[in-house]
Amino acid sequence: MTKKYKRTLVTSALPYANGPVHIGHMAGVYIPADIYVRYLRLRGQDVLFIGGSDEHGVPITIRAKKEGVTPQDVVDKYHSIIKKSFEDFGISFDIYSRTSSDIHKKTASDFFKKLYEKGEFEEKTNEQYYDEEAKMFLADRYIMGECPRCGNPNAYGDQCESCGSSLSPTDLKNPRSTISGSAPVMRETKHWYLPLDKHESWLRQWILEDHKEWKTNVYGQCKSWLDTGLHPRAVSRDLDWGVPIPLPDAEGKVLYVWFDAPIGYISNTIELLPDSWEKWWKSEDSKLVHFIGKDNIVFHCIVFPAMLKADGSYILPDNVPANEFLNLEGDKISTSRNWAVWLHEYLEDFPGKQDILRYVLTANAPETKDNDFTWKDFQARNNNELVAIFGNFVNRSLVLTQKYFDNKVPQLNELTDYDKETIKEFVNVKGLIESYLENYRFRDALKEAMNLARIGNKYLADTEPWKLAKTDMERVSTILNLSLQITANLSIAFEPFMPNSTSKIREFLSIDPIDWERLGQTDLLAAGHQLGKSELLFEKIEDDVIEKQIQKLLDTKKANEENNTEIKVAPQKANIQFDEFGKVDIRVGTILECQKVPKTDKLLQFLIDDGIKKRTIISGIAAYYNPEDLVGKQVCFIANLEARKLRGILSEGMILSAENADGSLALIQPIKEVNPGSQVG
Repeated sequence: MTKKYKRTLVTSALPYANGPVHIGHMAGVYIPADIYVRYLRLRGQDVLFIGGSDEHGVPITIRAKKEGVTPQDVVDKYHSIIKKSFEDFGISFDIYSRTSSDIHKKTASDFFKKLYEKGEFEEKTNEQYYDEEAKMFLADRYIMGECPRCGNPNAYGDQCESCGSSLSPTDLKNPRSTISGSAPVMRETKHWYLPLDKHESWLRQWILEDHKEWKTNVYGQCKSWLDTGLHPRAVSRDLDWGVPIPLPDAEGKVLYVWFDAPIGYISNTIELLPDSWEKWWKSEDSKLVHFIGKDNIVFHCIVFPAMLKADGSYILPDNVPANEFLNLEGDKISTSRNWAVWLHEYLEDFPGKQDILRYVLTANAPETKDNDFTWKDFQARNNNELVAIFGNFVNRSLVLTQKYFDNKVPQLNELTDYDKETIKEFVNVKGLIESYLENYRFRDALKEAMNLARIGNKYLADTEPWKLAKTDMERVSTILNLSLQITANLSIAFEPFMPNSTSKIREFLSIDPIDWERLGQTDLLAAGHQLGKSELLFEKIEDDVIEKQIQKLLDTKKANEENNTEIKVAPQKANIQFDEFGKVDIRVGTILECQKVPKTDKLLQFLIDDGIKKRTIISGIAAYYNPEDLVGKQVCFIANLEARKLRGILSEGMILSAENADGSLALIQPIKEVNPGSQVG
């Protein structure tokens, strides 16, 4: 039985104040959250929408050093840009604050202190690189050195950007501090850890048994983490930018940003409602919903709930409807490569067209899998759906009413069977939209709203009142009355999705907002009601406008290629003896079967004929090949690699592939067919 709540607290992931907001952020988090909140408000429900900027962490300190400013200067700049973008696109936060505020620092500090006093942390001492010249411990990104995999002399302490290998600082050869350039030394440092392993049992029950209704991508990622076992996670780090650890022996230590940031939801609520915030966060009749992207699933479904549970006074999230990623023109959105459509730049090129982007990003939302934004699809959805269906119907209804009835709502006369059939088609729209929205299926809800416009457009096209006007004005009166009633219904149905457009429709109809409960009714406008002045609701976007956007991306790609020419080929690895190479048994196999590994984006499962038997191999190339295209092809693989389990599947070898500078992979294949099991040497 579904639990009844008195109020709903909605949070959206705190965007990192290290750059502007792009369409991937909007499609993944903020538009879905805003749709849901607007819908609840229309239903008259008690709802609170909390947002804010995430303003601590190493990337911000690095940017500040590069730009020669303070971290506060960096976050002030981007907090302002991000906040304005959300306002411009109608993201209707009740508060949009920040984690550098005094209220947040106090709230996060008090949260840590309570858990510390309850004995919820483990204290550990370990060794970490220390810069003796700068007199500071070094975060991973403040350490560079030679990559042990490819020899790149400028690999970071967490990753080599040349070969893509994940690293730890101690993996680097000849490490150096990016602060002073000196060689760091190992020095002991103390940190506090949240023992997630102690929370594993109740998390397993709470998620895997009590929340089977969560989206499959969310449930699957949580299950994967729980199945591999949870481990203690550091809540502090050595840094001079962040919320200081409130302990006497913790000088120079701040809260780790993963611990600090989600507390921002609480501190922002306190800032908004200092006297009543607790009823939203601590009452069992409050419903908590987190809107996030898939990269934040673990933090909001496992880590933050563990923090709240450790405190003991907070409610846990009812749902975490995370979306997957939105790609751009077939390539992953990347802020570092400027491969993105930035919201503030979009509005410069498409002034007043916020709702067009809201519509396209919702219609193409990556709800269950990664999806792709293309400018051609953007144009097609605007021209073929918003202009040709939605806008065309509204415009014709209003223009014909002005022409034949002096811009007043005409009388509804006797209904024909076709009128009744048309009415029957849209009376259920309210229930359908509600069902989809309450189950976080925003794409399907938008389709139902657009279906109402399709019904209206078809009704006008089929009845052709402009022809009947010569012989039967009584019939024309009924047709246009129903058309205007459908138009009024559109102003309700699209309100959560396209608030600017529905506001325009109400201006055209000269009406106030209509209660959501009346959606689907045909008596929204009284006969004789004077309509307002109308204009085109949407306008066609021409090819040259779209070509300009595509060219901008092509110029970006070209600039990236020119800037990265020096790393197009990875450095040669260290020489090895022939005997060492001889130990590797590389063979050719024929692919018998190939399929995606469930609940993963990157892995393919192969069944290969190796000339002796059939063997299973898992390979991370799903992003670059369709499984069905590989069946029957031959590939090179390492036959004598020790088998290991990946996602619960025993992988008996490694398929060989080549990696381009952009990270894309290509299988290594013989140029002509050979017998399965043939050795490569």
